[in-house]
Amino acid sequence: MHRGKNILVLFSFILLTGCRLGQEYQREENISPPVAYNYTAMQSENIADIPWWELYQDGVLTYLIEEALCNNLNLYAAAARVKQAEANLGVVRSNLNPRVNYGAEGSYTFSTIQNQENVSAFVPISYQVDLWGRFRNLNDAAFQSYLASEEAYRNVTITLISSVANAYFLLRDLDNRLVISQNTAESWKDNLDIITARNRAGLISEVDVNQAIIQLEEARTLIQTFRRLRQQTENSISILLGSPPFDIPRGELLQDQILPPSPPAGLPSELLDRRPDILVAERSLQAQYYINGATEALQYPSLTLTADLGASFLDPSSAFASLGAQLFGPLFNSGENKKRYEIELARSEELLANYKNSYLNAIREVEDALIAVETYELELESRRTQMESANRALELSWVRYENGVTSYLEILDLQRSSFNSMLSASEAMQLKLSSTVNLYLALGGGWDLSSDEINRNVNSE
Repeated sequence: MHRGKNILVLFSFILLTGCRLGQEYQREENISPPVAYNYTAMQSENIADIPWWELYQDGVLTYLIEEALCNNLNLYAAAARVKQAEANLGVVRSNLNPRVNYGAEGSYTFSTIQNQENVSAFVPISYQVDLWGRFRNLNDAAFQSYLASEEAYRNVTITLISSVANAYFLLRDLDNRLVISQNTAESWKDNLDIITARNRAGLISEVDVNQAIIQLEEARTLIQTFRRLRQQTENSISILLGSPPFDIPRGELLQDQILPPSPPAGLPSELLDRRPDILVAERSLQAQYYINGATEALQYPSLTLTADLGASFLDPSSAFASLGAQLFGPLFNSGENKKRYEIELARSEELLANYKNSYLNAIREVEDALIAVETYELELESRRTQMESANRALELSWVRYENGVTSYLEILDLQRSSFNSMLSASEAMQLKLSSTVNLYLALGGGWDLSSDEINRNVNSE
């Protein structure tokens, strides 16, 4: 009796004093964020986690983004990966609990003295003691992988939103440039008719006619180019919305789009908790630290406690029970377990490099977006001034041409300058709009999903 109590005390001591192998993760040891961004034109405040696309006040853009969030297939795939990670966490977590099975057996023994018949049922129970924290490490690794899948879902979400917004603004730009090209071609066709009539009247040479034809065909060529690009952009948006290609609805004209205020950049250290791609890399690194500890434990012995409970159906009073313990450990395997551990250590070095690289890339993307927002604003102002000046110069040149002061070549040059300046102004507006989108994307803001919200979205998909 005392021996049984001693065994129980020993087992309890083992359960309570089991150590845990592995290195504890510390963010501060891996990342040293700069104090501020190199480009400091923006205020250092926290970015608001708001649906930033609503700041453009274009109902169609908001509608398209909402449709993409409901139907995008990449988002469905990311949701499925969250489900997989959650299920895997449940599988790994089950190893922390005892295993209880059931069984039954029957036998009939023939003997020259007396035949014996027996039918019994039994319940074997086993529990592998987590001596070295292997199962706890595997459980924590699975949990970090699950969190990484949630951050990956967030990353797909904000990337999808920015992709739809950028594609929509590009579509409105192509709409605008197509209209500019069509109107220009019509105007140049009228000019060609006038030049042709004057040539037939012997007032000008055929050279002017041919130059007018060349310029008209340039505009007609661009019409087909913009038609093609516009259709391809519509097709791209359709796929983002999880649909076969269809005619994308339009909202505000490009020139009527509202330019929202640029978001404050905040501090570089805030990216560590805001950018989902960085958090994916960090969660993966944390998971690997736990895997390192679990793999190291394979080099040491394991202890399994067993118990069997049962009884005979033919004689219910003959119940039986047994307790036992099994100790297993590697004796000789040519250093296999050690090499496995070294592989995982090298894997953690790889993931650490990926984590640091993802953070450096994030800082670069923010720096690029900050300078883009300012310079595209200035570029847009210059393009608009250029367009106004080109149009005014063209008007004056026509007066000079009608009075015989200048040649038609000057008209052609200024027509081309006016046309190109209108196209450039349209593109500059699109680039300015996209620069604000890219800044929100680089900062990781505008889509603050809690774990509960992700789970609701995952379960609905």
